[in-house]
Amino acid sequence: MGSDYLTRVLASAQEVTPAAWDALLASGAHATPFFRHAYLRALEDSGSACPATGWTPRYFVVYRGDTLVAATVLYAKSHSYGEYVFDWAWASAYRQHGVPYYPKGVVAVPFTPVPGSRLLATDEESRDVLLKSLLDYCERTGLSSLHMLFCSTEDQQAAQAAGLMLRHTVQFHWNNTGGGYVDFDAFLQTLSQEKRKKIRQERRKVRDAGVAFTHLQGKEIRPADWDFFYACYERTYLEHGNAPYLSRAFFHAIADQLPDHFLLFIANRGVTRIASSLIAIDPPDESSNRPGVAYGRYWGAMERVDCLHFEACYYQALEWCIAHGYQRFEGGAQGEHKMARALLPVRTTSAHWIAHPAFAEAVGHFLEREEDGIANYLEDLAARNPFRTISAKPG
Repeated sequence: MGSDYLTRVLASAQEVTPAAWDALLASGAHATPFFRHAYLRALEDSGSACPATGWTPRYFVVYRGDTLVAATVLYAKSHSYGEYVFDWAWASAYRQHGVPYYPKGVVAVPFTPVPGSRLLATDEESRDVLLKSLLDYCERTGLSSLHMLFCSTEDQQAAQAAGLMLRHTVQFHWNNTGGGYVDFDAFLQTLSQEKRKKIRQERRKVRDAGVAFTHLQGKEIRPADWDFFYACYERTYLEHGNAPYLSRAFFHAIADQLPDHFLLFIANRGVTRIASSLIAIDPPDESSNRPGVAYGRYWGAMERVDCLHFEACYYQALEWCIAHGYQRFEGGAQGEHKMARALLPVRTTSAHWIAHPAFAEAVGHFLEREEDGIANYLEDLAARNPFRTISAKPG
């Protein structure tokens, strides 16, 4: 294996053919908009994920003859921000022993904890060649480790075969299997009385405050709408003492290149806009029997209204998904409070390679203990299922 393949490592998305990259992504079972060529290039060109922010991209492309058969992007990183699979303790252990942990290699979508394909490939052998190229590059350039975050089932299988260690985390997703809910009230009827009552109370508080929502999709979102959204998004970060990860130029680029993948909810009190939330969407594809999926991404508010966050980020999105027959809404990383809104726990997986043998052994032992904790955590969450009965929940 490998003699018939040629691997190239490129410094910029500008050197990669967009159509060929996206064709590889589309051929996988776990494609998302976030690994589209245009999305990754927008991160780079806007200065959001670039060497100046600690994300140095290297695009790996594998050819068999003249045909592109595998591709991915690896970021050489000088920190662990924007990943959502936390390895700060590993970096601290390295530092305590006088061993550099940074730079490290990360295969992921920056600032985006959405599971999906990471090793784009036409077949299993090409995927294995790509992963071997990544590992060889990490060793050759002196990267301390390789971390493939929120990866697909096919990626996990390739990683295990190559000796990488798997790590599990928990997210919360909502499912509408088969498009079974007629409307939002029908969805509420499947919940326990306590949860149903709580959601209705929260939605009533927003309505009683005089707040109503409009939504805009794709090209309906005008530059002024994006500007308002960005003001809300930026305010949320600044209120927590941080600058936002993503620049206004990034959102300008995705609005231009990927408009059909975004949905904007705007909260209005009378004629005044007071909040917004941005949802990424992956429309259903009947030809491949792929269901529609929505991804909760960013939100912000210019005024404080009780329960506005829940309405803007969850209830508006779920109501839209039901009305448009979308099967799944992924609520993002962490947040047990999402269970009260019927987003159920889902195990997500990352794969890790550690160059230093002693640290690799220590990390392996840590992951074994952590996995026991994850199993206990999921068992505890299952006991708090928000549906009336386990069998009543969709899926």
